[in-house]
Amino acid sequence: MEIAINTDFVQGTGSPEFYLKLLSEAGFTHLHWCHQWNTDFLYSKHEIAQYAKWLKTYGLKLLDVHGTDGKEKCWYSPVEYERKAGVELVINRIRLFTELEGSGSVMMHIPWYRTVTTEEQRPPITERYEALKRSMDELMPVLEENKVRIAVENTVCDTFETISGLMEEYPAEYVGITYDSGHGNVGDRWTFDPPHPGEGLDNLDKWKHRLQALHLHDNDGQGDLHQPPFMGTVDWERLTKIIAGSSYFEPGRDGSIRPASFELSIRQTPYWNPDLKPEEQPEEKVRAFLADAYTRCEKVSSMILANRK
Repeated sequence: MEIAINTDFVQGTGSPEFYLKLLSEAGFTHLHWCHQWNTDFLYSKHEIAQYAKWLKTYGLKLLDVHGTDGKEKCWYSPVEYERKAGVELVINRIRLFTELEGSGSVMMHIPWYRTVTTEEQRPPITERYEALKRSMDELMPVLEENKVRIAVENTVCDTFETISGLMEEYPAEYVGITYDSGHGNVGDRWTFDPPHPGEGLDNLDKWKHRLQALHLHDNDGQGDLHQPPFMGTVDWERLTKIIAGSSYFEPGRDGSIRPASFELSIRQTPYWNPDLKPEEQPEEKVRAFLADAYTRCEKVSSMILANRK
């Protein structure tokens, strides 16, 4: 089983070429394109063409694109002009995905109810969710034309209510789930001491037939640390069993089985120097992080395959 990793494991803006080179040399074969995931950045045809050249140069393939949440262009904003601008931003990411020949999904954040959301806090979230559905309706013809699937992501203390609503309303061919293992592992630390364990795996198990993308990483159950596997408290044995029996193993757009896909950060590991800027991190430390991460990711991949038997 091949292994994919996010492009922004050190930083998510600026040229990704140096990091693509290091990822290729570390053994990763596929990319979860995560640059500019939380900005209003619009990729031009010139940038996309250059990325295609770099992928070819370094022997990398695109798996997924992390579509942007947006700052002022937000596809679930209740402000109509912001919502429509957000739809344009999603279409831009669909274009990036198709022109780089992605084989997985365009992954998107959506509004969500937390386990700690009160009745008074629900109406604004519901309003954003209704705006999201208007955007989904507008995007369906684009998804159908390009044969692209959006995979919506769970987040911290997510009740899966909005995810479930979308799965019930939109076809599996065009709308699926991105499971973020770090988000699913973070417990309710606001109302419980010690924190109530994260319920992500219970929710994923109910909807594993709609799983289409992965953000695999680890943490201590209290913060979204994006650590490599086996540095925290994620139940990798249970998670790999769920993945092994899920729709993730349906053939991707190119007919192949999707790689195991990880979303890691060097920042919460021993390889990070907090006194240096991201671009100043020593190359030998970045390489050491990737070598260690690859070994850990390979173990998870092997566990998934073993649970397929």
